[in-house]
Amino acid sequence: MASEEPAPVTYYTYEALKEYNQNDNLWMAIHGKVYNCTKFLDEHPGGEEVLLDAGGIDATEAFEDVGHSDEARKLLDEMLVGEIDPSEVKVSSKAPPSGGSSSSSSSSGSALKNVFIVAVVAIFAFLFTQMSKANSKLQEVE
Repeated sequence: MASEEPAPVTYYTYEALKEYNQNDNLWMAIHGKVYNCTKFLDEHPGGEEVLLDAGGIDATEAFEDVGHSDEARKLLDEMLVGEIDPSEVKVSSKAPPSGGSSSSSSSSGSALKNVFIVAVVAIFAFLFTQMSKANSKLQEVE
């Protein structure tokens, strides 16, 4: 009997994820899954800065705030390297955005602020790109 077993899942803690925040090794968590975004830095429409700001952290809120397309969501499948340890996902999903334990209270507030900044920068980068494209088309018409 040849039955195909699913590949084992590799789990990462948020602490371990923090180490992957450089442009030559950039990972982030989105919806409890961990993605290696290193190869996508040059291709990201919002610019590499947006991804670098979200490197090594849970970037779920920033990802959702930008309103990524279905195509962008499909690209994540190619970058999947594992998942956040289930015990940490349960803890983080129950914690209020600005609350949590006393040891993580200030860091979660800072992370939330960073996520907001990333989202704003991504939106402005997208709008700038769209305006540049429209401006180029206007110049071609003239």
